[in-house]
Amino acid sequence: MTTALASRVEPGRVEESATQPPGRWVRPAVFGLLAATALLYFWNLTASGYGNSFYAAAVQSGTQDWKAWLFGSLDAGNVLTVDKPPAALWVTTAFARLFGFSSFTVLAPQALMGVASVGLLYLTVKRTSGPVAGLFAGAALAVTPVAALMFKFNNPDALLTLLLITSGYCTIRAIEKASPRWLAFAGVAIGFGFLTKMMQAFLVLPAFGLAYLVAAPTSLGKRLLHLVGAVVAVIVSAGWFIALVDLWPTGSRPYIGGSTDDSLLELALGYNGLGRIFGMGGGVMVGGPGGSGGSGGGNVGFGGESGLTRMFGASFGGEVSWLLPAALIGLVAGLWFTRRAAGTDRTRAALIVWGGWMLVTALVFSFMSGIVHPYYAVALAPSIAAVVAISGTSLWRGRAHLAPRVFLSLMIAASAVWAYILLDRDADWLPALRWIIAGLGLATATVVLVGVPPLRKLVAVVATVSVLTIGLGTTAYGIETASQAHSGSIPISGPSTGGERGMGMGMEEGSSAEIGAVLAATTTKWAAATASSQSAASLELASGKPVIGIGGWSGSDPAPTLAEFQQYVANGDITYYVEGGRGGGPGGGSNEIAEWVAANFTATTVGEQTVYDLLS
Repeated sequence: MTTALASRVEPGRVEESATQPPGRWVRPAVFGLLAATALLYFWNLTASGYGNSFYAAAVQSGTQDWKAWLFGSLDAGNVLTVDKPPAALWVTTAFARLFGFSSFTVLAPQALMGVASVGLLYLTVKRTSGPVAGLFAGAALAVTPVAALMFKFNNPDALLTLLLITSGYCTIRAIEKASPRWLAFAGVAIGFGFLTKMMQAFLVLPAFGLAYLVAAPTSLGKRLLHLVGAVVAVIVSAGWFIALVDLWPTGSRPYIGGSTDDSLLELALGYNGLGRIFGMGGGVMVGGPGGSGGSGGGNVGFGGESGLTRMFGASFGGEVSWLLPAALIGLVAGLWFTRRAAGTDRTRAALIVWGGWMLVTALVFSFMSGIVHPYYAVALAPSIAAVVAISGTSLWRGRAHLAPRVFLSLMIAASAVWAYILLDRDADWLPALRWIIAGLGLATATVVLVGVPPLRKLVAVVATVSVLTIGLGTTAYGIETASQAHSGSIPISGPSTGGERGMGMGMEEGSSAEIGAVLAATTTKWAAATASSQSAASLELASGKPVIGIGGWSGSDPAPTLAEFQQYVANGDITYYVEGGRGGGPGGGSNEIAEWVAANFTATTVGEQTVYDLLS
């Protein structure tokens, strides 16, 4: 890893470094990686239908009304928004406006973001560690199970991951020549990450700031000044939309779903911020199969027990931890071997960027006591892939020395043993695979530790087997994940146990064709109203018409109030009230509205739904 280790190349060894011109094989290899990634993410893409109907309905609404697109409204009548900022919806809705609203146009943007993420991670790692490391990092990200899941699903996490990688690329470029412009670009990417999934985007800031302070080739004063400029870029790129929401007359825009005071900033600091970390407030979540909301240890969809081992547990382990043991070993090795390198050493700077990202994100996810879901880990996947690629290739180049060989063999053995453990948790799925990986891993680790003779063909064989050992488990699991249909609000990676892989929407996903046809025939501003956004989303997708989700995601949002709802009915703006869903959370008016409707209108049954005609 040090210059001394990297420079001692034995006869017959073919090496690629970050400073050497790429071989003729590089471009075809990169195109091959991107093509394979596109095939993985686009293959049978629409098997998941609309994926998360909550966000799909918001996309449909955005295609019907410009204000709904701007604010991320669940309904085209703009009663309330989804409980996240709208950046991901801006992208998907633009795609749906261009090519028409369908399952494909809802999911395709995420697949494209996945291919872009893999390509950009390759470019970023290549700048510091060469094309081999870049290719390994890109491939490792592509087949990480949670990446294969979320780049084929329509949650905001796909765009967040792409923006975080973009900010990492800009930071690496900024460090190279102490460029305030590139550092500001990194800040802009993080700012738009905030508009995608709020404070989760800020988890990379400590690592990026530290790397620039340590490695940028300029004076300390200028480094600090450049970092201040980057912070300003973050604030401006995130703050313009917060200011827009606050300055817009509240009577002319939707209520900010998930907030307690109709404020996007409060949503960021409360329900989607400190509430996630410390479990403060945040309303009620759908538990789906296996439990209720919160971080209870028995519910895989809600993260399991918090603590240092959460990333390796039943909830997060199969999603993202396949290469995490190797990454931790490689990070320790990398920082140790570069401890005496020059302050501007590129390898150490890259390890601080990606290793810091990995450690901070993993620790926050591990100890947060509020709402947490396994698919959040897609934001951790690029850093793990990059650390393994950078440290692994650097140790391989220094394998003439015993110490690098020890660490490299530990990375290989740890990956094999951990893959065995993870695969053993799904013991009925490809039962022989875990034994193959364990055998190859221990044998390859031994060969590397003893030392590989400097013969070109033998070196190539050992290198290939090493990569296969490290990546075979996550690749198999990732491909299996990509082949499955996923639905609900909490998609889960891994082999199917029957039906679709997901939980969290419950009966709302089963809206009947009969009620959809009835709502489709309406001509009022809203076809219907129902308790909670999940129910409304399914009805919107079934009918193609706006539906009010009273109380928002949890039923606790004070939108609409009983007085507002009564005025809508008096104006003839709503045709039906559909009973069902869940609501009545603290501060919500869904129970009051349901009681008022039941007392003043006559119930009928459509399919399996109880419906009230509000125009009669």
